[in-house]
Amino acid sequence: MAARTRLWIVGGALILCALAAAAFWLFHWLDRMKWAEAADGARLKFRVQGERFERYEKGEWQPFFPQGVNLGASLPGHYPGEMPIDKDTYLRWFSLMTEMGSNVVRVYTIHPPHFYEALVEYNKRNPGRPLYLIQGVWSPEEMLIEKRDAFDPEIVAQFRKEIADAVGAVYGDVTLEPSPGKASGTYAANAGPYLFAWHIGTEWDPQMVVDTNKRHQDRAGYAGEYIRTRDGASPFESWLAELLDLTARLERQRGYAHPVAFTNWVTTDPLHHPGEPTFEEDMVSVDATHLEPGGWEAGYFASFHVYPYYPDLFRFDQTLREVVNEDGQPDPYRTYLRRLKRHHEGMPVIVAEFGVPSSWGIGHTELLGRNQGGHNEREQGEVVASLFRTIVEEDLAGAIVFAWQDEWFKKTWNTMRYEVPEDRRAYWLNVLSNEQMFGLIGMYPSKEETLIIDGARDDWERLDESEKTRLIADGDAVKELWVAHDEAYVYLLAELHRPFDPAAETLYIGADILPGGNRHAEELADRTLDEGLETLIVIDDDEAGDIRIASNYDVHTRMYGYVYGMIPFREEELRDDSGVFKPWKLTVGLKMEPPYTRVEHPFEDVPAGILRRGTTDPADPDYDSMAAWEASGTVIEMRIPWNLLGYSDPSSRQAISYQLPKGKYFESETSEGIRFVPWIRPKHRSGVIGLGSGPEAYAVSELPVYRWKEWEEQVNYIERIKQSYNIVKQAFWERRGASDRR
Repeated sequence: MAARTRLWIVGGALILCALAAAAFWLFHWLDRMKWAEAADGARLKFRVQGERFERYEKGEWQPFFPQGVNLGASLPGHYPGEMPIDKDTYLRWFSLMTEMGSNVVRVYTIHPPHFYEALVEYNKRNPGRPLYLIQGVWSPEEMLIEKRDAFDPEIVAQFRKEIADAVGAVYGDVTLEPSPGKASGTYAANAGPYLFAWHIGTEWDPQMVVDTNKRHQDRAGYAGEYIRTRDGASPFESWLAELLDLTARLERQRGYAHPVAFTNWVTTDPLHHPGEPTFEEDMVSVDATHLEPGGWEAGYFASFHVYPYYPDLFRFDQTLREVVNEDGQPDPYRTYLRRLKRHHEGMPVIVAEFGVPSSWGIGHTELLGRNQGGHNEREQGEVVASLFRTIVEEDLAGAIVFAWQDEWFKKTWNTMRYEVPEDRRAYWLNVLSNEQMFGLIGMYPSKEETLIIDGARDDWERLDESEKTRLIADGDAVKELWVAHDEAYVYLLAELHRPFDPAAETLYIGADILPGGNRHAEELADRTLDEGLETLIVIDDDEAGDIRIASNYDVHTRMYGYVYGMIPFREEELRDDSGVFKPWKLTVGLKMEPPYTRVEHPFEDVPAGILRRGTTDPADPDYDSMAAWEASGTVIEMRIPWNLLGYSDPSSRQAISYQLPKGKYFESETSEGIRFVPWIRPKHRSGVIGLGSGPEAYAVSELPVYRWKEWEEQVNYIERIKQSYNIVKQAFWERRGASDRR
C-alpha cells in the first residue's frame, strides 16, 4: 500500500512538472508572439523599416502608422509643474483618445507616477485597442538659450539626468525626489510594453545652435554603442547623437529597444528657404540624416513640428508654391512636407505637432486661411482634419495633433504684454490668446453651460442671485441690464423697450473701468459724460458688432506706435478724452527691414474686436463657439472677453494702466469694477436715447458699479469635447479603416 502511495505521489509530481513546463513554454510562446527579439536579446515591439514603422503582433511584423495627440500636463488654475491631472482623468482621456482613432499619445516630459499606472491599467483592460506612448524628454531649454552652449557641463548634466529619470519612470524602477516644476514620487508601473518611441529635446533656438557649433568645432563626430554620427555632422548634432545613445543604452539595460528621435521644427530644419524674410528662421540646420543607428534594431527616425502659418516663409517663400491642392491653389504646407520627406529619403518622418486653435485671437496668418486662431470649433476641426489628410497623402510616417486639451497658463507673443501680472495667466482664460485654445478637449469657463448665448433670458432667471447683478431697472435706453461673469467673459443681458432692429438703430454699451477715457465722441452725438469710457460695445448690424477702444487707452497703438514706432499715430489721440474710439486690433506681423532682415517686412494687424452673432448652445445645429451676442424680441444678450474690456487679470481685478508702456509690458492697476453705460442711437434721425438731456454731462460716476470677488484658490471650469474632436475623429478612422476600427 505504501509503495502504491509513493507511486501516486511520484506520478502526480511528474504530471505537475509537465504541466508547469507546458505552462512555461506556452507563456514563452505567447510572449514571443507579442515581442520580437533583437540580436542582442532586447525585446522589440516596434521598429523602423525603411521609411515606415512596423509593429510586432501575433508573431509577425505589420505596418504601423502612429497617429494621435500631444498631451499637456496642466489644467485651468494650475501650471504644468504642479502636475494636477489625476489618474481617473488620465483613464477617461485615454478612452476618448482611442475612441477618436488615436493609437499613440505623446508627452513632452515626465508625468507623475499615476500617469504610467493609468496607461498600464488602461491597456490591460483594452488589449484590443492599445494606446502607445511617445515619451518626450524636456531639455534645459531656458539654460540653453541663456548660455548658448549645449556642451556646458551644467546643461549636459541636467539633460542626462532628465533622460535617466524618464527611462526610470517609463520602466517603473525609479523614485524621483520633489523638485520645483517637475513630477516626483515612486514609479513602480512598467509602461515599457506600451512604449512606441523616445522623443528627446525641445524646439531648438537657432542662435544657440550656431554658437554651440562655433565654440566646439573640434567635437564634430560621435560614435556611440547604438547611435553615431555620419560625415558632415555638426557639433550640435554630435551632442544630440550622444544623448540619443545614452537613451538607448539606458533602455537596453531594461531589456527593451524602441525607436528614438530628437525634436525639430521648421526654424532649424535642413532645408533652405530663400523667401524667408528673417535671418533667424533660416539661420542654421539640425539635420537628422547626419545621425544613424548602429546596432539599435528598433531604429531611428526624424520628427518635426510643422504648422502651416509659421515661420513667415509659408507666406512669402515663392518656391513653396509649386504644389497645388485639390482646388488647384498653391499649397505651401503640402510643398514643404514633400520636400521634407524627400530630404529624409530612406528614414521615417513624423509630423509630431500640427494643428490650429479655436481662439478669438489670431497670432499668424496663412495664404489658405489656416491661421493661428480666429477659428470656431467646427472650423478648427476642418483645418486639423485637412492637415492630417495632407500628411497622410504626402506619405509621411506619422501625425500627432497639437493638442489634446486647452491650457490656460500659456502665453502668446502678441497678447502676453496685455496679461499682467504674467504669473497669473493660469487663473483665467484669455480667448484672444490662441496658445491657450489648441485643444480638441475644451477647458471652458464655469458659466459656459449655465449662460447660453441665445437671446433668451430663461437661463438668467435660473441663475442664483449671488451670481448676477441688475445694474439698471427701468432705464431710458434699456428696461433692464443684468451682468454676470466667469473666468473668460463678462455677460450682459439687456431687456429693451421694444424689439431690437439693427437696421434702424445702433445699440451702444460703454464700459468705464478706470478713471480717464472718452467723455465725448462721435458715437455719443452731442452728449458728454462726466466720467470717460475705456471701451465701447457697438451692435449696428444684423450679423455682427464690434468693440472699440478709446484711442488714448488703445494698447495696440501705444505699444506698436508709441513704443516701437511701427505704425503711425497722432499725438492728440494719446491725450485724455481724445473723442476717438478705435477698432481693437492684434498684431500678426512686425515691421522689419534690412539690415536686420533679408527683405523688408510690412507691419500687419487684424481686427480683434469683432462680435459675431450666433448661439453658444452646443446642441444647436448653428452652434458657434465664437458667438458673442444674440437677440430675440426685446432681449439681447452678449459675452465680452475680459481682455477686450481692458482687463489684464480679472482674477485680481487688474486692468491695463493708462500709463505709456515702460519697456515691453504695460503697467496694471486695480479696477474698482465696471460701470456700463447703454444708449441707443437711431440711424435715420438725430439724437440719442439713454443719456439724459440738457446741457449738463451725463453722470456716469453715479451709475452702479459691477463688482466681483477676486479668485485664485478655486478656479472653476468645465471640460467638454469640442466640435473639432468629432471632425478629427472621422479623419483618423478614415485612415485606419473600418476593419481596424472593429
